Amino acid sequence: MTTKPYSQASENNKTHILPILQQAFTGVEEVLEVGSGSGQHAVFFAEALPHLNWNTSDLPINHEGINQWLNEYPSSNLLAPLALDLSQDWPVKQVSGIYTANTLHIVSWELVKAFFKGVEKHLQSNGKLCIYGPFNYDGKFTSESNASFELWLKENNELSGIRDFEEIILLATKAGLTLIKDHEMPANNRLLEFQKTS
Repeated sequence: MTTKPYSQASENNKTHILPILQQAFTGVEEVLEVGSGSGQHAVFFAEALPHLNWNTSDLPINHEGINQWLNEYPSSNLLAPLALDLSQDWPVKQVSGIYTANTLHIVSWELVKAFFKGVEKHLQSNGKLCIYGPFNYDGKFTSESNASFELWLKENNELSGIRDFEEIILLATKAGLTLIKDHEMPANNRLLEFQKTS
């Protein structure tokens, strides 16, 4: 068996994200995590939020690593990864919560738009959406480190890049979402908390 994946960033940010999710997902029964990555967030949040079911998902190529984390840190409310490709139909009906971390700057802008179409279709009325990651404001980077990060992203995939907060809000509004709060986070990141209002 291969060594299970490990993300230092996930370890660093999970304790800062958790208090916001504890508040945002108070009335949520089932969360779909879009892009579970290594699986580290899933095992940590599922244990800390026992009132809800945590649905992991990602491209099939990442499922082995996610399952290694799930097998090592099992929780009764933690579900095996679904095969979710943003360019395809989502393998879920409706959920009361959706969470994604460090995904929107990795995928192309077309897939960012597809993400919000998926949210519009699969998030229940009054459901919560939480998005963690870096964002630009007024078309400007919030730090020199984010500007350097953007260069690194473009070197790996020219279609990736830190997204403009204002453009995200436009997509969210079209999807029937209202911004509840733009949470400031460490390391020049944000957590955008939305509610489905239509």
